[in-house]
Amino acid sequence: MTSFEDMGFCKLDIDRQQRTGHPEVVFGMSKTADQVEQIVASLIQNHNRALVTRATQEMADRILTRYKAATYNEISKLICYGQAERKLPGKVAVLTAGTTDIPIAEEAAGTIEWMGGQADRIYDVGVAGIDRLLSQKDRIREASVVVAVAGMEGALVSVVGGLVRRPVIAVPTSIGYGANLQGITTLLAMMTSCAAGVTVVNIDNGFGAGYQAAMILQLVAEGV
Repeated sequence: MTSFEDMGFCKLDIDRQQRTGHPEVVFGMSKTADQVEQIVASLIQNHNRALVTRATQEMADRILTRYKAATYNEISKLICYGQAERKLPGKVAVLTAGTTDIPIAEEAAGTIEWMGGQADRIYDVGVAGIDRLLSQKDRIREASVVVAVAGMEGALVSVVGGLVRRPVIAVPTSIGYGANLQGITTLLAMMTSCAAGVTVVNIDNGFGAGYQAAMILQLVAEGV
């Protein structure tokens, strides 16, 4: 039996759930609504679960018309169908520096929840008003993993990294004025953070951060 389904325009990895615990996730950007609909149909047939990132309204209309149990979040741009077979222990604190970072944070939080984890959303706690962050210190420390989403100079991540004894997954966003360079400045700042325990994903990659956080919880669930 082949580990993938050749659909002509793509080769869908239908064996991925067996290998990793979760089906292949569909990156919606640059795909057509027809392609996404066909891929999602195959994922549901094989796994009874599907997740599409960076989905358009047209894609959502197609999927939601065909599958009444599917959902679309206009902020995160996620189409979700089905639930993970098990709930993961612990929770992930998802932080944003500002309100404009919320769409990327919602992509992370929605991914975590689709994978069976619990996301605790703590938004608009950037260091420009550091009392906002410090007022949530105990709540953040209760989490098993922290995802910190920030643009501008990304200072939130270094501060959070010095407050918790948990993995911190940093997400640089393309939010900022000219010298932010569409998130490159933030990315480099996070990569050179002096706080230990901080890892960094790509610019605006909320999905990657959410997936990594849920995989850490999965590791705990499996007792490894």
